[in-house]
Order: sequence, then C-alpha cells, then structure tokens
Amino acid sequence: MSHPLIDTHAHLCDDRFDADRDAVLARAHAAGVTAIVAVSETLADAQRTLALCDSYPLLKPACGLYPGYADLDQAEAMIAFMQQHQQRWVAIGEVGLDYMLAKEEPQRAVQRAVLSRFVQLSEAWDLPLNCHSRGAGKQVVELLLQEDAKRVQLHAYHGPHKAALQAVEAGWYLSIPPAVVRSGQLRELVVKLPLHALLLESDSPVLGPQADTRNEPANLTQSLAVVAELHGLAIPALRERLWENSLRLYGERLVPALV
Repeated sequence: MSHPLIDTHAHLCDDRFDADRDAVLARAHAAGVTAIVAVSETLADAQRTLALCDSYPLLKPACGLYPGYADLDQAEAMIAFMQQHQQRWVAIGEVGLDYMLAKEEPQRAVQRAVLSRFVQLSEAWDLPLNCHSRGAGKQVVELLLQEDAKRVQLHAYHGPHKAALQAVEAGWYLSIPPAVVRSGQLRELVVKLPLHALLLESDSPVLGPQADTRNEPANLTQSLAVVAELHGLAIPALRERLWENSLRLYGERLVPALV
C-alpha cells in the first residue's frame, strides 16, 4: 500500500475554491492526499478555516498572520483567538517575512517583531512554524536561528541555497510546490536538499504546474514525480520518506486523519 501524501501548505478557504471545493477535495483524496494543512493569513481567514475544517476532515487548521498584514496589535488579536482554540491547530502559519512587500526598514522591523512573537508562541505550544520568506530567505533563517526555533517549515523557499542548507542543519524542513514542474530555480534547490528535509505542499491556489491556472492539492502527484526523478528514487520510496518527514514535523495532531 502506498504511503499517503500530505499537503503541508494550502489556502483552501480562498474564495477561488468556493464554487467547487467539494470536487477539489475529492480529487485530492483520489490522488492519495489524506491531510491538508490549511494555513490562514488573517483573523477572518483563521475563523473561516476553522469552520471549513469542521466540514472537511481532510483539512487541518493552521493559524497565523501573513507578513503583508504585519502589525503588532493584529498579531496580539490573532494570538488571543488562537488561545481560544489552542488544541485545534496543527501549526502556526502562515507567518514570516516578505521584503518584496516591505520595502522600507520600519515595515521590515515590524515584520520581524511579529515573526518573533509567533516563534515564541511556537515554542510555548510546541507547534511547527509554517514560514513564508519571499525576498527574505536569508533574513528568515537568521531570525529563526537567533530565536532558537525548533520546529520549522520553510514553505516555497526561493532564497539563497546557503541559507537553505543552514535550515537543514538546524533540523528544519523545506516544502516543494508543484511549480517545481516549471521552475529551474526550484529544481536546483531540490537537488541540493537531502531527502530527510523535504516536504510537499501545493500552496493552492497558486504555484501550480501552470503559472496561469488555479492550483489544487491533487497536483502534489506532479511535484512527487519531479522530486523522485531529481533524487533518482522510486516514487513509492519517496512517498514513504515524505510521509515520515511530515509526521516528524507535525506529529500526533495529524495522525487521527491518516490512520
């Protein structure tokens, strides 16, 4: 029996799925995806994600403040909401830095302060951090190392390879989206990363195999094929490794959905 696939980062509450979410999740299940970490970006996102997870057992909720919305007051409001539902979350995310959005140092300083706050929460609650790092891969890794973060997933990482390897040395994970089908940069990264540090994600509805087409979790099978080819590994063996990696990071909060 093939090991299940876990989509470790997706935005299933996005309104682009409102018309056919049932069909999207049915296709994911048919493709062997048995759990989807549903990340959120705002408080409204988090509230909707929790409600969707009640309706769709395939979805597992994560809660965070996207760096584009970084604000210390909003972060505290989010944390207050998270505390009300603490036992529901499988991860804190998505959180991180985005220096493509924050062009000036004062904005970047706020993003760093918010991320530090979520790192502290991750440590207190022993939950993984599901981290965004667009335009700030090196800076995210540096901050997380300074904060001594333990359980980290760098999602859709596009930063320097040296920083990625520092993340691996720290025991963290990097998740690969279906855009690896068309991205030479992602392929180069995958080749450099050891198998024990790899996860799969869809980042639905974006980062799909086709740039101009809505992405969905079923496309993990395309990422799987590319990663297997790049590492010279049979697909069943890679599925087993990815399953083990996902459970090492996410642990027992995902297990009930998978057994």
